[in-house]
Amino acid sequence: MNQKKSNFPHHSRRDFVKASSMLAGGILAAPLISRANFFSGSDNVIKVALIGCGGRGTGACVQALSTKQNVQLVAMADAFRDRLDGSYQNILEALEDKKNRVQVKEENKFTGFDAYKKAIALADVVILTTPPGFRPIHFEEAVNQGKHIFMEKPVATDPAGIQRVLAAAEKAKAKKLNVVVGLQRRYQASYRELIKRVHDGAIGEIVSAQAWWNNDGVWVHPRQTGWTEMEYQMRNWYYFVWLCGDHITEQHIHNLDVINWAMDAYPVKAQGMGGREVRKGKDYGQIFDHHYVEFQYGNGTILNSQCRHQKGTMSKVDELLVGTKGKVFCDAARIADNKGNTIYQFDKKMENQPYQNEHDELFAAIAKGDYKFWDAERGARSTMTSILGRMATYSGQNVEWDKAINSGINIMPASYAFDATPPVTPDADGNYPVAEPGVTKFF
Repeated sequence: MNQKKSNFPHHSRRDFVKASSMLAGGILAAPLISRANFFSGSDNVIKVALIGCGGRGTGACVQALSTKQNVQLVAMADAFRDRLDGSYQNILEALEDKKNRVQVKEENKFTGFDAYKKAIALADVVILTTPPGFRPIHFEEAVNQGKHIFMEKPVATDPAGIQRVLAAAEKAKAKKLNVVVGLQRRYQASYRELIKRVHDGAIGEIVSAQAWWNNDGVWVHPRQTGWTEMEYQMRNWYYFVWLCGDHITEQHIHNLDVINWAMDAYPVKAQGMGGREVRKGKDYGQIFDHHYVEFQYGNGTILNSQCRHQKGTMSKVDELLVGTKGKVFCDAARIADNKGNTIYQFDKKMENQPYQNEHDELFAAIAKGDYKFWDAERGARSTMTSILGRMATYSGQNVEWDKAINSGINIMPASYAFDATPPVTPDADGNYPVAEPGVTKFF
């Protein structure tokens, strides 16, 4: 089967770093600082701390420093010094003529499990881009310290983490802190126009939906001599549920969030199937390589969702909305009636760069003293949607939203240290425990 080339490629934040030097060179630095003394500096600088210095964090930081506001990176934190140093150099290279925005003193480069607290204390805005399992505690700390926040999706990997994020989100609202979550389709011009038209009734009532995140998969880092089990898992965080949430949570959340956005609701239950057909063995930790989930919303609408990491298979990342009056082909930015006639086509020349726009809107609001971002709650609930789907595929059972989100299930470590025992460990042959549908239970 030949897959039609997407009109709107789904670039990653890592891809952005490669092209960001051109972007940075075309943006003027124009301070727009509020009189409301939002910032700790006396020179009207918005100070930024980067927490999590992988490819995603590096890209997000470059985007933050490429906004029109007077922004400076003043602190960095990561569990590993080599990751921090690599990120620092990549940020400098990407910024070209804005290298002066990188003002990280050596004493403000922090490493270790508690590094985030020290970096957060030095900033007005924090960028949270560590592996997702750490997001709840980092978000909670940033809110408690009164900082504005950009945090990548997903925002947790278990129901207990979701509840922690929701509680911190309420505190953020009370403190009037701006929070943006990296579900970038909500900041993409074509998606905004499509969903606006859906909400205005362009396709009538949504009766079903489909969502796909099917591609080859991601990297593997071979185990190195001297690594503890904790270090190995953290350097291969994508393959461990407590750190990543499985790829249904780490990546497919984007598509699930689009459907939730269009529905203006969240599923009430889910059932599905999944497993490991291709990506097997000790190098792939414990996550599945495919998931298929049937989500049901309160009004009876069904979302059929699929995500797959199998090399050589059809690649598709997209969403489809089916209504009583027509359909929305999200990636193509097209709305058609029930006879297939196009009734709306987004003008491709009007498309923006959503990864950049997330930061443009966040920092403009901060500079003006505005408060208008409530991403934390919807980011948490879309993350919970993905966790609900994972619980359904892992168990093979019909899983209800209310029971799952209130379950208190916590899959995080008892303590955080490189010599601590992670939540899962390999057997004598080096293989990790993998969920078995029909056997694995959650309640």
